[in-house]
Amino acid sequence: MLRPPDPADHRPVVAVYGGSFNPPHLGHALVATALHLRADVDEVWWVPVYQHAFQDIQPKRLAPYRRRVAWCEALAQRLGPWAQVSQAEAVLPPPSYTIDTLRYFKSEYPFKQFRLVVGADVLNDTASWRSWDRIEAEFSPIIVGRQGYTRPLPEPSLDFPAVSSTALRAALRRGAPVGHWLPAVVETELQANGLPDEWGDEG
Repeated sequence: MLRPPDPADHRPVVAVYGGSFNPPHLGHALVATALHLRADVDEVWWVPVYQHAFQDIQPKRLAPYRRRVAWCEALAQRLGPWAQVSQAEAVLPPPSYTIDTLRYFKSEYPFKQFRLVVGADVLNDTASWRSWDRIEAEFSPIIVGRQGYTRPLPEPSLDFPAVSSTALRAALRRGAPVGHWLPAVVETELQANGLPDEWGDEG
């Protein structure tokens, strides 16, 4: 599962980092930076989900797509030119299936290699993903660990704190300090424009 790209293939390697980013936090920035520095990755593409494939099973109140994209773009700009934000899922037919997004990238950018970033916290759910076997075969997933979750075998090459956007949203709604995990560019935007109305409806 952690096999490296074919050394005979000299195309730039892009780590496809998908998620809700609702909001993006310092854990996301740490993962992206470590991928670039330690996982033989040339670029990291943040891919905010447009519409969750499992939204009817696992309802989640997402901030408006354009706002989540703007948060990711502001954070990626601080990281460097190797960090990019793709709005591919806004132009693909919903819901957002990972295999469709990856194959879209492969078709549109044949001069690049694409690898999917998968967190250890969602590995147990991949059996329900569309075409997970093809994702493994075609896009050589990079597994990143997370504290509090069982590590796969072989162990992931990266391991990160168990910060979550869910906890950050709850803290923001009750006015608790979040500066220790929320990037300054995102916190500044929230202070200027207020919390998304959607977050106020969460239980």
